[in-house]
Amino acid sequence: MPSETTALTHTTHHEALTPDDAARLADALGESPDATVFVNGTAVRLPEAAAGAVADLLARLARGEAVTLSTSERLLNTSQAARLAGVSNTYMRRLTDAGTIPVEYRGSHRRVRPRDVQAWLDARAAEKAAGAEPSPSESAT
Repeated sequence: MPSETTALTHTTHHEALTPDDAARLADALGESPDATVFVNGTAVRLPEAAAGAVADLLARLARGEAVTLSTSERLLNTSQAARLAGVSNTYMRRLTDAGTIPVEYRGSHRRVRPRDVQAWLDARAAEKAAGAEPSPSESAT
């Protein structure tokens, strides 16, 4: 299964099912809307949103189509990241310049993952709870 990763997406390509497997799958999909997944002997009934996505995927495979799946990760600009962290835009830029919060560049534009902002907030809260002084690049605005 070929795979491609960029900063924003992860994509995998899946070949079509064999005609026999596609026919059996089409029959099964026509009999029940249930979307229960069995993995290593464990059954998990999928919630409605996930069941819809899986049913769409399976229906496409049942029609003999090859399928490409892709996910995208939300990236914030520094203003959005600053709002999320509750700090000024200038301070957020300083944090990214210092490498305290990881940043990716799209041309000359900085992009920050929400999880990296949250990790910084969590680390800062843990330091305060432990009574540690934040490092200079992490001190309050």
